Amino acid sequence: MPRQKDITKVNLQLEPYQIILKPVVTEKGYDYAEHRNIYTFEVNNLANKRQIKEAVEFLFDVKVIDVKTQKRKGKERRVRHKYGETKPIKRALVRLSDDDRINYG
Repeated sequence: MPRQKDITKVNLQLEPYQIILKPVVTEKGYDYAEHRNIYTFEVNNLANKRQIKEAVEFLFDVKVIDVKTQKRKGKERRVRHKYGETKPIKRALVRLSDDDRINYG
C-alpha cells in the first residue's frame, strides 16, 4: 500500500489573502504595535515564514524585518454533555522597519 504524502510537506502556492487570515486584536498586540512596531496576525497553518513575510509586504506595502511564528493547540471545551476542542491556530508576529506602520482602523 503506497504511503500518502503529508500535506504540510507539499509546497503549496498560497495567495497572500489566503496566508494572512486576520489580525489578532488584543491589548498586548496594540502595545507591541505602538512601542515595538510588531504586529500579530492569525495565519494559515501551511504557510511558512518566507510566505508570511511576502504576503504582509504585498498586502500592506511595508518592509518586514523579522517574522516569528507560534502554533497553538486547540483548547478542550465542554458544551452541555459533550466535550470538544477549539481549532488549533498559527500566529505570526511580524516586525516592520521603523519607517512603516499598519493602520488597523
